[in-house]
Amino acid sequence: MRAPLRAGAAALLLALAACGGEGRVAPPEVGNPAPAYAATAMSGDSVSLAALRGRVVLLNVWATWCHPCREEIPALQQLHEEYAPRGLALVGVSVDNRADRAAVADFAHEYGMTYAVWLDPDERVASTFRTLGVPSTFLIGRDGTILWKHVGPVNAQDPELVRLLGEALAAPGGTSGPSDA
Repeated sequence: MRAPLRAGAAALLLALAACGGEGRVAPPEVGNPAPAYAATAMSGDSVSLAALRGRVVLLNVWATWCHPCREEIPALQQLHEEYAPRGLALVGVSVDNRADRAAVADFAHEYGMTYAVWLDPDERVASTFRTLGVPSTFLIGRDGTILWKHVGPVNAQDPELVRLLGEALAAPGGTSGPSDA
């Protein structure tokens, strides 16, 4: 019985060692760099966080079937209208099925979403950002660092979010770049 236990423990230690060391990707936590991520815009164009580098990004992961996501859209739209002129790129990443592309477009129109909507039917955003469900939101600074993360509906008056948005947008770096990638 001890040999299998030792073998199992050795395998666990090897697996843990393989996860650490040089080249290790830090988890998407506040203070760490946002992971590389790309999706498809509603237009069909390829889009990525890398293309938004130098801008403050509020990345919101949502789906049309998610009731809390529907409830937070007015708050996200309010944040977009208030902060986009100051340089905020608000991106809503839909994890709806590939066949629901038209439904996502109709939904965005019906809910008055004027911010960028990216499509990720394979839900790569979930594994990339290690989300536990929708909605999930990440504030990413101009340098690509995650400044804030939130699970559940966003509140446009959340004091921490408002403070961090103000600080991030006031930080040097300019506001140039695409606004609705």
